[in-house]
Amino acid sequence: MSDSAVMAPLPAAGALSTSSRRSRKVLPGFNLTLGYTLLYLALIVLIPLSALVLKSFTLSWDQFVAAVSSPRVMAAYRLTFGASLFAAVVNVVFGLLVAWVLVRYSFPGKRVVDALVDLPFALPTAVAGISLTALLAGNGWIGQLLEPLGIELAFNPKGVVIALIFIGLPFVVRTVQPVLEDTERELEEAAMSLGATRRQTFARVIFPSIAPALMTGFAMAFARAIGEYGSVIFIAGNVPMVSEIVPLIIIGKLEQYDVAGATAVAVVMLLASFAMLLVINSLQVWQRKRSGGL
Repeated sequence: MSDSAVMAPLPAAGALSTSSRRSRKVLPGFNLTLGYTLLYLALIVLIPLSALVLKSFTLSWDQFVAAVSSPRVMAAYRLTFGASLFAAVVNVVFGLLVAWVLVRYSFPGKRVVDALVDLPFALPTAVAGISLTALLAGNGWIGQLLEPLGIELAFNPKGVVIALIFIGLPFVVRTVQPVLEDTERELEEAAMSLGATRRQTFARVIFPSIAPALMTGFAMAFARAIGEYGSVIFIAGNVPMVSEIVPLIIIGKLEQYDVAGATAVAVVMLLASFAMLLVINSLQVWQRKRSGGL
């Protein structure tokens, strides 16, 4: 080997790192892909939402307040947000139970049950509403047994809550399930060996690790329930001031050609949904930081 080959200068470390970073790029053309992404988001999300907000500006402030705070609209707010909150709380409890059973136990038909959890995701919401109405109405399979007892579950706010529970349960189960699967069984066994009861082990070992996931599932189920329309419209009865939800108010205003009033109510729902998204993102960031700290 010649001296020149031995004495050849080695490439700088910076050059090696730069070339390796370039070779690791999967999709070349950052400027092009970023521009396409921004254009796509603008066409699909920003422009329609901006048009919604701008349309509401055609109303004066007094007209806007009157449109979003009339007694009928306020009753719809109370039902929509109240039923969504109650359904989300119920889903937190039963979603945790379902996730616990699917993770911690083996039983015949487990895969079928696991697949049924995702059914509300795939099932059209209108089909879900029709199915629930057929079951819970006075002449339905379940309703005809409960009606003689004075229990009416369809065509009233109870039916709204049941429909929102149905569509929101998978959000809690699928959020909590992977966290339960990743929890360390050794910590539970250590707590039990130190004399902790099952209740103490759950409260002090298991629950703190799944609490962020539960809160995220609650927020996702609540946000999903706020905007639900298809599954609720059939079972609610749609009685003004009693069982009328906000999306139905918007549809009714559009049918009456009150586009500005409909957009005003829609802007309120948009702000509520945006606030829920901020809460969900904050909870997810907190969950990642907590997981990293553990």
